[in-house]
Amino acid sequence: MKLPNDYYLQSDVVAVARDLIGKVLFTRIGGQVCGGVITETEAYAGETDKASHAYGGRNTERTRVMYAKGGISYVYLCYGIHHLFNIVTNISGVPHAVLIRGIYPMVNVETMLKRRKTNAPASPTTFNGPGKVTMALGIGMEHNQLNLSGKTIWLEDRKLRINRGKILITPRIGVDYAKEDALLPYRFYLSAIDVNNL
Repeated sequence: MKLPNDYYLQSDVVAVARDLIGKVLFTRIGGQVCGGVITETEAYAGETDKASHAYGGRNTERTRVMYAKGGISYVYLCYGIHHLFNIVTNISGVPHAVLIRGIYPMVNVETMLKRRKTNAPASPTTFNGPGKVTMALGIGMEHNQLNLSGKTIWLEDRKLRINRGKILITPRIGVDYAKEDALLPYRFYLSAIDVNNL
């Protein structure tokens, strides 16, 4: 079942980032439906979060999407190489977002591996990075600002039996520029997944 629109309007972006662990992210791109269980996320708490693109009220052409009503995608190019996929949350005017950093492949794994340009079997490290996630799912800049209840990118709650005790909480990765905010416990990572429950 697709996540309802009001799911994305929750005010606590950190709680949403944790709750997204175990949800399933799907894309229908290039005629292929692919999907994976979300295993790693990071929360970005808007204007008060020094690691957020919207810190201090930055409302630019790039970040404007973050100020929209929750439930749409925010895709941006990192270092001119990797597309990163974020989920905009909260009400309009509050620029919260959750970065999807990792997935466990679940649907159409062969296509996902082909997009990753690897012949090796899928492993826990095949899709453990935000650039790997978007590559595997076919997400690019053309998928910025999409409604996440649509037919191109969507999320489902399949009531998977995730061991919540295996969710690790750590500081975010690669945000040293955020000074003290780099230490915030806003990263959630599923350390082990029982594939028999998928």
